Parts: sequence; C-alpha cells; structure tokens
Amino acid sequence: MIELSNVSKTFTLHNQGSAVIEVLRGVNLRVAPGECIALTGASGAGKSTLMRMIYGNYRAQSGVIRVGDIDLTRAEPRDIIRIRRRQLGYVSQFLRVVPRVPTLDVVAEPLRAVGVGQDEARATARALLTRLNIPQGLWPLSPTTFSGGEQQRVNIARGFAHPYPAMLLDEPTASLDAANREVVLGLIEAAKARGAAIIGIFHDEAARARVCDREVNVSDFTPERAA
Repeated sequence: MIELSNVSKTFTLHNQGSAVIEVLRGVNLRVAPGECIALTGASGAGKSTLMRMIYGNYRAQSGVIRVGDIDLTRAEPRDIIRIRRRQLGYVSQFLRVVPRVPTLDVVAEPLRAVGVGQDEARATARALLTRLNIPQGLWPLSPTTFSGGEQQRVNIARGFAHPYPAMLLDEPTASLDAANREVVLGLIEAAKARGAAIIGIFHDEAARARVCDREVNVSDFTPERAA
C-alpha cells in the first residue's frame, strides 16, 4: 500500500536570491493493494515531482509518505535503499545502468539484490527479455549501446523482474509499438492481480483506461489551485 497525507514540496532557487517556489501542497492519496491510479494534470503540475518524492529522490517539506509501514519522509538513507530493493519498484522513462554490464545481468540484478540465486534470476530475466522481444543476440551486450526503444524495454523488464508490492511507472508505454505495448499492459495487469499498489503517469489514454482504476489530478494540489 502507498499512502500520502498532507504532503507538500518546495524548491529553493539558490542562484536566484534563494527564492522559494511552492510546487505541491496538501497532497492526500491512498493506493490499495491491487489498485493502479493514474496521475494526471497539466504539464508542470508536479506529476514527476510527486513520483520522485514517493521514491525518495526528493524530500517532502511536510506530511507523510508511507510505503507499507515505513514513512519515507523520515526514513534514513539506508532504509530508503532497503525499501527500493524489496518493496518499491520504479520504472522511469530512461535506462540508467553501469556500462559494460550484460543486458541479461542488468535485468536479473533486482532479483540478485534480494538473494535470488543466479540461475533463477537469469531465467526470469530471459523470460522477460523474450516476452519484450529483445533479440537473444543482444543479451550478452550492454544495453547502453541499444536503440531508445530497446533500452525502454530492457528498463521495463528490469522493473518487473522482482514482484514489488508497490510500483511507480513513468510513461511505461511511451513510444512502444502495438505488440510491445500489449506486453507491458499485460505485465501491469499481472502485477495488479498479485496485489501490487501502482501509481503511474500515462499519457496514453487507452492504456490509462485499461489498467488504471482511477485518476488523480495533481493540478488540484498545486498552490494556485489549492488556494
């Protein structure tokens, strides 16, 4: 489960006289196990900022962000790392990996990090790479050399390798062809079926309608709308 209570976020512009910009105010949100919600709102409303706060990349100024029984606004860095390893997955739009690591091991790494044996982790990675139509000849290569679409699919395979109880998805179907889009939607549906709580940004309206149970307009939490 993911739960936010009265969350706010500001940024201080140190190169502009330390001006303080209030980005989000009074965010209240609860995502139950097996539920997928879509963050909507105008460009610049704070959708990505909110996702990064939930993942612990940004620290909230106030409020509570709870994943399971841990409040990320008060968690120590080592606890955030532990939560990311076991409880909270994040599929971003961009693949960030150590160069020269083979694609097969990039996808298997989240499982290896929680103690899954190499053979089992690689078997899961093979199945996901096959399902997402990454040619087997590319598996021994670093995905840093791949096309943008191939990198996106490797990123999705990596994000779905471990059965996280909570997941954040940032445009998971963007720029995918019809066949691979269908695979990704199937992965999301399977994650929901096993009880994952999911928050996503979906500009693909048909995908949003298919996998999301409801929408939350982040513009409702921007200061000019909340005032």
